[in-house]
Amino acid sequence: MTSLHDLRLRLLVQQESERLVDSQPDELDLSVVQARCLCWLAVLAEAHEAQACEAERHGDVEQAMGWFADAMRLRDVINLVSSIEIPLPAAHEEGEDDDSLAA
Repeated sequence: MTSLHDLRLRLLVQQESERLVDSQPDELDLSVVQARCLCWLAVLAEAHEAQACEAERHGDVEQAMGWFADAMRLRDVINLVSSIEIPLPAAHEEGEDDDSLAA
């Protein structure tokens, strides 16, 4: 079940990346988008972990487990987003030049 969830998440991220590139091909640097997403995801994961500790301190174990589970899911997303290899714009343009020379 986890691998299916990972595949769906990876497909969703890939589709969103392609949508962004198609909508603004010259104005968007996906490496910057990826870095910003990772920063926000890390902040969210830390906030969820803090909420889990706070709930545990108040004796609400069920709520603490929910916050902790959310934090772990965010960590999974961080790992997934950081594993996505985004080609540098210069490398992509060089690949196009090589293709046109081969034709």
